[in-house]
Amino acid sequence: MVRASSSTSILALGFLLMTLVANCYGELRLNYYTSKCGKVNVEEAVFYIVKEHYIEEKDTVADLVRLQFHDCFVRGCDASILLQGRTAELASAKDATIAGLDVVEEIKVTLDKYCPGVVSCADIIVLAARSAVYLGGAKWYDVETGRKDGRISSASEAQNALPGPNIPVGSAIKLFAQYGLNTEDFVVLLGCHTVGTAHCPSFEDRLYYYNGANGRSDPTINPTFLSLLKKTCPRGSNNQAFLDQTKGSEFVMDNGFFKRILEGKGTLKIDQAMAYDPQTTKIVQSLAYNPTLFGAKIGPAMRKMAKIGVILNGEVRLGTCTKVR
Repeated sequence: MVRASSSTSILALGFLLMTLVANCYGELRLNYYTSKCGKVNVEEAVFYIVKEHYIEEKDTVADLVRLQFHDCFVRGCDASILLQGRTAELASAKDATIAGLDVVEEIKVTLDKYCPGVVSCADIIVLAARSAVYLGGAKWYDVETGRKDGRISSASEAQNALPGPNIPVGSAIKLFAQYGLNTEDFVVLLGCHTVGTAHCPSFEDRLYYYNGANGRSDPTINPTFLSLLKKTCPRGSNNQAFLDQTKGSEFVMDNGFFKRILEGKGTLKIDQAMAYDPQTTKIVQSLAYNPTLFGAKIGPAMRKMAKIGVILNGEVRLGTCTKVR
């Protein structure tokens, strides 16, 4: 979900987005699209299209949740991540494995048949992520809509703004705070790794050259789990591993992820560090010990993130989310 970046760039972007949040927070509204798309219920349409994809591919949950995170942490929730181009966000190494784009595009094309240029791509991302969270097993939550779409998409901005798997917990907390998200929001949102996977290169250093020492493994990894990860990820492989090591719930939005990281079974360094860091360990424990708490808290955290840097006065892309008019 994350990777380290230039602190100067992050601070500059953070202060910009904090200003945007201050200006826009609370100005979105519920049921914005009521009666704006003929007889079509926009939010229901989004849900059923996401559900169709979910039935075919359970990774849809992780894909759409991650898509919202990557969009909102770069220029705010403006669908800039969907724009195509050699220097657009998708060209960033941080977005190399982004998925779910086809789901959003299908929703956009479908809705524009009934109400062209009415439903923004930015809102579709947020509504699709809400549907995915619910289909994954968490509680349904309200989502304000009325966002407009951005026209600027920069690979360099994405590279600087998106955090990485080895970011220290304290740095991650400060970064999230710049976007108006507190420590609990950070822990809960990272808990979305309960439905995700990671490619081996994003944590290979923990297995074979921890802290730059060849042949050394991260001592915080559970020994049995370390052996399993090495089998899944031999040196130089691009295989994938589940971020939640709870057998049978790899695609479920539950608290299994928090239980496993308390056992030393965190795949990414940031996940494992969060379990032991004094700033976050009590939150992790509360989520691990209460089977319903994560499912109740993830919705409000996603809703809060969806209000970062929204554009309220602007345009809505027409017919596609991949380019502007």
